[in-house]
Amino acid sequence: MTAELSPMDKAKYAAARRSVDFVEDGMKLGLGTGSTAAWMVRCLAERVKTEGLKLTCVATSRRTAELATGLGIRVVPMDDVKWLDLTIDGADEFDPHLNLIKGGGAALLQEKIVATASDRMIVIADAAKEVAQLGAFPLPVEVIPFGWQTTKALIEETLYSLDVLNREVSLRLDRDKPLKTDEGHYILDLNLKRIGNPRQLALVLNQIPGVVENGLFIDICDIVVIGNGDGRVTVRDINSGMVEDVAIDVAQTVNIFADLGD
Repeated sequence: MTAELSPMDKAKYAAARRSVDFVEDGMKLGLGTGSTAAWMVRCLAERVKTEGLKLTCVATSRRTAELATGLGIRVVPMDDVKWLDLTIDGADEFDPHLNLIKGGGAALLQEKIVATASDRMIVIADAAKEVAQLGAFPLPVEVIPFGWQTTKALIEETLYSLDVLNREVSLRLDRDKPLKTDEGHYILDLNLKRIGNPRQLALVLNQIPGVVENGLFIDICDIVVIGNGDGRVTVRDINSGMVEDVAIDVAQTVNIFADLGD
């Protein structure tokens, strides 16, 4: 790892490096999507190479599958394993109860399927992702293309009866066209500013016709690994109450991460 890495990248690396310590030989493992998850895949590949770990992995997106396969990690379809021992993924926000907003990378549907089909979920994040209350990050909602404007209008109408601070809904674009997920769906981003009752919002959104899934992950995450720019890492286990602080050496690592960006 070079000295040119920003504090943010060092934080992502530190969290990723600590998270793969939870991986054991023979595990069935879910691999998340996003910039922090990409660091984790690289760190995992190092362990596979140096320790000879035998893992069966399921990726939450095509780009994660391509990265992992290219690094020598075995990736199989979800239906081949059905259930996983552990999933490691990033998050756009997490609150004190380890409720999450995910979907900034447009892979929330597969991420939620994989995470809920795992005995444990570990979230890796830099310290900036921790919030007292969810909602500053726009909430992604995956919708089918057919009638998406009607679905958008229904969401906007529904938000007036819910405890949110703002009600702006926008279609996520890829240049000048609607962004399409791996499943061919669209993403609506809900700029809510504050979500007073995440559980209620998640349930209500999924009742709206046209909505496939929303980016609120409630009672799914078990452990969060929080990285800081100086290499310090905090591990919190929501089930046991354990809090662990460790230091990760980010200076002596081989520079195999230079091509990773946000």
